[in-house]
Amino acid sequence: MVREIMRDEAFLARKAEPAAPEDLSVAQDLLDTLTTHKDSCVGMAANMIGVNKRVIVFDNEGAYMVIFNPEIVKKSEPYQAEEGCLSLPGVRKAKRWKSIKVQYQNEKFQTRFKTFTGWTAQIIQHEINHCDGIII
Repeated sequence: MVREIMRDEAFLARKAEPAAPEDLSVAQDLLDTLTTHKDSCVGMAANMIGVNKRVIVFDNEGAYMVIFNPEIVKKSEPYQAEEGCLSLPGVRKAKRWKSIKVQYQNEKFQTRFKTFTGWTAQIIQHEINHCDGIII
């Protein structure tokens, strides 16, 4: 189901709760909402649709990927980026890393590790910031 975009900064600043198997429907709502906004958005976190859970969806080189409870466990090569967000007006500066290793859970809640680089890594970092209540 396509959900309305959350713009309440007090809500967005809250740290998200861990996701669990009963949150699979949140992932589908995120996918539906991101697909609707695909012309102006490349990733979303659950709090952007008003759900305070650690679920993100993002464009992974042309295919959407959903991950639960993501955590960056390794990062390298910092750089400065400028980013926009559907939940916030304007563009802001953010410190990002060219390469990140992420620990996460898949849709079966099995723990996985994957290294992401470049643009995909930047998207994931933005969405994990949302999960951590960090507003750029």
